[in-house]
Amino acid sequence: MKPVAFAARSLRREFRHGELATLAAALVLAVAALSAVGTLASRVESAILASAAELLGGDLGVSARREALPESFSAEAARLGLASSRSVEFSSVVFAGENSQFSEVRAVDAAFPLRGKLVVADATGSQVVAHAPKRGQVYADRAVLSALAASVGNVLQLGGHDLTIAGEIVAAPGSSVFQFAPTLLMNLDDAESSGLLGIGSRATYRVLVAGNADAISRYAGWAGQNLPAMARLTTVAEAQANLRTAFERGENFLRLAALLAALLAGIAVALAAQRFARRKTEEVALLRCLGASRREIVLALSLELVLLALPACLLGGALGIGMQQVAFLFASELLGGAAPALPLAPAASAFVVGLAVLFGFALPPLLRLRDVEPMRVFRRDLQTRLRRFDALYLLPLLVGGGLILLESGSTKLAGVLAGALGAVAVATLLLSLLLLKGLRASSRKLPGALRFGLANLSRRRALTLIQVGALALSLTALNLLAVVGPSLLDRWRADLPQDTPNYFVLNLQPGQRAEFEQRLAALGASNLSLLPLAAGKLVAINGKPLRASDYAEDSRAGNWIEGEVRVSWSEQLPPSNRIIAGTWPGPDPQAAELSVDRGWFELFRLKLGDSMTLRVGDREVTATVTSVREIDWDSFRVNFFMMLDPAHGDPLPHSLISSFHLPVGNAALATLSRAMPNLSLIDVNSILDRVRDIISRVSSAVTWVLGFSLAAGILVLLAALAATADERRFEIALLRTLGAHGRQLTAAVLGEFAALGLLAGAVAAAGAAGTGIALARNVFRMPDYWPPAVELAGMALASALVVMLAGLAGTRRIARTPPMRVLRYGN
Repeated sequence: MKPVAFAARSLRREFRHGELATLAAALVLAVAALSAVGTLASRVESAILASAAELLGGDLGVSARREALPESFSAEAARLGLASSRSVEFSSVVFAGENSQFSEVRAVDAAFPLRGKLVVADATGSQVVAHAPKRGQVYADRAVLSALAASVGNVLQLGGHDLTIAGEIVAAPGSSVFQFAPTLLMNLDDAESSGLLGIGSRATYRVLVAGNADAISRYAGWAGQNLPAMARLTTVAEAQANLRTAFERGENFLRLAALLAALLAGIAVALAAQRFARRKTEEVALLRCLGASRREIVLALSLELVLLALPACLLGGALGIGMQQVAFLFASELLGGAAPALPLAPAASAFVVGLAVLFGFALPPLLRLRDVEPMRVFRRDLQTRLRRFDALYLLPLLVGGGLILLESGSTKLAGVLAGALGAVAVATLLLSLLLLKGLRASSRKLPGALRFGLANLSRRRALTLIQVGALALSLTALNLLAVVGPSLLDRWRADLPQDTPNYFVLNLQPGQRAEFEQRLAALGASNLSLLPLAAGKLVAINGKPLRASDYAEDSRAGNWIEGEVRVSWSEQLPPSNRIIAGTWPGPDPQAAELSVDRGWFELFRLKLGDSMTLRVGDREVTATVTSVREIDWDSFRVNFFMMLDPAHGDPLPHSLISSFHLPVGNAALATLSRAMPNLSLIDVNSILDRVRDIISRVSSAVTWVLGFSLAAGILVLLAALAATADERRFEIALLRTLGAHGRQLTAAVLGEFAALGLLAGAVAAAGAAGTGIALARNVFRMPDYWPPAVELAGMALASALVVMLAGLAGTRRIARTPPMRVLRYGN
């Protein structure tokens, strides 16, 4: 026996039977879905990082408080062939004549910016791309110019230096969206000679580097090992967090859809391989009689799978790359047109995964053929020797689990999905066994045709369990994509209603509150929120002075301890906040009370009843932690890590911060800026529009991935129905020989498949609902989501109807085969 030649002949001959066509189609769908989503996610990730590098001003940043970074940080960058830039950020009061303004000052060297563009407006209002200010010059943003009643060309004073305003800042890399003071950009040499950076200054020193990815990675490793105390690395992954959350959530939706399509394809492969193995049994027995060894048979079958898989996986990979190219044309618009090179690694990974799916799900039944006895040629009733436990059947579980873990990109998503599908499989098995037991007990009370149809389920117990399990898992996946997925997207879309705050105002003074509210009301603003804001320092927890070294395992704690913290207060729990432990601070408690964000609560290892001491100006407040809050940081509302009770917050020196929605736009806000020039107005419309666009495009992308899943679901349905086609063909031929007419056969088939469909549909609906709730709470951070019960119930009934009609259609095709031919030649 020549295994290669035999495999090639067998593939050509047997492709027409249907099982191999099902295997090939399932592989094409699985590889196409995984390749498209994986390649798209990789390119979007690269585009996000490129956009974030422009926002940061470099590919990597190193920052330190109060002390300049050693020269070795610049020297190492030069050694690795990286460009580098130094800067310092500090706060100071700027003067122009009789006017003054507290400002955030950024002093930069001549290399700034390494990434992105610094855009300034000159005296004529023309916008130009600029470099760092020359010595003796500064760039100022509009808030500084308004507060100082100055314009481009005027002179201002900073640290004893007279500096000429050379331009108005339009856009600058490295700027925070929520800058809590107006910004001034100056030359680094001027800052160092001004005396503003002496001992005790609260300055932040930075080194930015840019270059190729390998050198950046090596530099990051070196910098991580040589960081001074209280210094930290800032990667581009942290620089665009406002959009990263939306992209990550969108990527999770797409990965979920592609993963379910691949799992459906795996189920179809398993069912088709099971039937293919049964069909090959007599052929293998004949080969054994002709002298073929077990090894040659296994090799031939494996080669047949390889010859089938290679072109199918290549076709699926090409189809996936083509579809992602179309999808990326839309996604790139959200990232400023960034177009990273097409990565081939995700497609190659999908190719390998496709092979793993085929061999993982198809090999167990095919390898069992090696145990077929030669005597099977003469005795069809001779069954293959079964083992109590066959480790081969762990292979699909291992491959399925590995696929979920590898392709989910998230341990939470992998855990929820694996747990949910496992629970559906177990529930289906238990309920199916109960159903079969109940049918045996009550079948005598049913009409004849229906009794025979339901008895078929008990008679083919193993195949029935396989059919119901496959249908339940596939219908669960389809319910997740067709019902739960869209409802999750609707819930995400509802997080950003039309009146979501699109403007923020900083530096509003308490005495301006009434005028500010009147002016906003006149402009037609809605969804107004006003909260006090006090900036201070975290001093102690439970009376113990805080030291950054006590929280060395997480640099964020050290940054908060060394840096500035902001606190607010309110009688009512703000929107987008949810109490998860304790009680909200009262309006006028005897001792100060504090509500803390869950992230802070965990970061500082707090417990309810602990005390935290804050220093705001020359005042100290020690407050008891009375509650923990879950905050929706993606809500575009004003949120704070710490919130005091109003009685102990009001006496602290503070300003106000506001958010509101104004559909009129910048033209209406110009009057507000002129009337109250000290305000810092932040427009987040562009970010809101991009997040909404991401949701819309994710919805569209999920729709075309759903096409893969629907096709895979159809394959599963056909394969599940075909699993018992041979047995059903023989039974129908025998019944027709004994005088059964078409109506009786139809009633029997309808009863059998109605029971299958109802059980699988009910379990799938319940499984999809539970999985949706788990996904919403653990992956998509939507704690108040509930799946649409009516739609899922409708899907359960529709599933039963589809299974019933598909089974009836398949049976009618079988019934057209002459009974004598079936009885004479068998299956």
